[in-house]
Amino acid sequence: MSLSSRRVTLPAVMPITLQKRVIKVYSEDDTSRALEVPSDITARDVCQLLILKNHYIDDHSWTLFEQLTHTGLGRAIEDHELVMEVQSNWVMEDETKLYFRKNYAKYEFFKNPLNFFPDHMISFPSETNAALSHSGILQMFLSSSTYPEIHGYLHAKEQGKKSWKKMYFLLRRSGLYFSTKGTSKEPRHLQFFCEFSNSDMYMSLTGKKISGAPTNYGFCFKPNKSGGTRDLKQLCADDEQSRTCWMTAIRLLKYGMQLYQNYMQPYQGRSGCSPLNLTPMRSISENSLVAMDFSGHRSRIIENPTEALSVAVEEGLAWRRRGCLRLNSHGSPIAMSNMAIHRSQSWFHHKISREEAQRLILQHGLVDGVFLVRDSQSNPKTFVLSLSHGLKIKHFQIVPLEDDGKLFYTLDDGHTRFTDLIQLVEFYQLNKGVLPCKLKHYCARIAL
Repeated sequence: MSLSSRRVTLPAVMPITLQKRVIKVYSEDDTSRALEVPSDITARDVCQLLILKNHYIDDHSWTLFEQLTHTGLGRAIEDHELVMEVQSNWVMEDETKLYFRKNYAKYEFFKNPLNFFPDHMISFPSETNAALSHSGILQMFLSSSTYPEIHGYLHAKEQGKKSWKKMYFLLRRSGLYFSTKGTSKEPRHLQFFCEFSNSDMYMSLTGKKISGAPTNYGFCFKPNKSGGTRDLKQLCADDEQSRTCWMTAIRLLKYGMQLYQNYMQPYQGRSGCSPLNLTPMRSISENSLVAMDFSGHRSRIIENPTEALSVAVEEGLAWRRRGCLRLNSHGSPIAMSNMAIHRSQSWFHHKISREEAQRLILQHGLVDGVFLVRDSQSNPKTFVLSLSHGLKIKHFQIVPLEDDGKLFYTLDDGHTRFTDLIQLVEFYQLNKGVLPCKLKHYCARIAL
């Protein structure tokens, strides 16, 4: 029996086209921009799109935030999360918005883990050497077999009530528990509080105003597809260090190695960036700041820090003597007096309150050196430098001084004087002086 040849016609394969969606993204000044994006776009991709469209510098700190206006809650959307999935969990009553801003603390725990996990809040498995190295702590958090235990007191809001109760909590790989008997860790005394695979963690941005919490350091868990505020599991810590420790550990527990991959993605292809090579990275700004001397026939790098500082100050003074002609945000020259020259700077915030300044710094991440300058509310003629250090926000008054008919500004009762606020900020970016740390990252209200 012979087999006859037969031509088989296969159906044409149609290319899969992803459905386009329109999302609206807000900036700090509440301007917004509508973007048409594919349905599988990630939070990192949205940030990259906005960076390109607005010609911003990508320093890997740009973040997409989810903010619930009515409840005063917010969270940084992880870089790998799908934006459409995030929006699918929104409910009408929350009035949720997406914000585009910087978050300097996003991956700070990969650079300085010891600052995030205080000894009194963390326990390691008994077989682990007590003296763990910088990378050893992170490797344990990212391991699938072992996980450090986080423990300490938290205030929990009782379901269906306005009251809060202080209890001893423990974070383990299987979820968050609280002890029904003091600080006992015996299984019979531990009661399950929540797990994280089907919920998202939010930070309270309004302190205790809305929730009635006993402290300002609140955070909560909101189940996906929840029915609103009644489904929230609300907690608050006694201080910022405790809240940061709990929230960081829960992020690592929920996302694990994915967080490390997000952190490493901008550095892929660079030498020395093998998996779990946890040497702290230098930022783009740090790599680009090199003191140079062009006074001779050949340029040279100034290695001596004292000489570099002297040259910087001398150059700054000469620059000011040439007149107060500055460039605005579009690159066009603008002439100003010393009295108003600071208003063109991204770090200056006109007429915002102390509470607004603290909220803005908190949203940009409580990393040492995050700062802004604002008008003083108590004294109209003075200014205030608001600065993050040691997971706390501190406020320093900038006082105007008049000497021999000239106006100066000072932070230290006149020992160090500056002709304008720009000179003051530039000085403290190079020297910490009377401040607890140098000024490093400024909070900006960008416009989209």
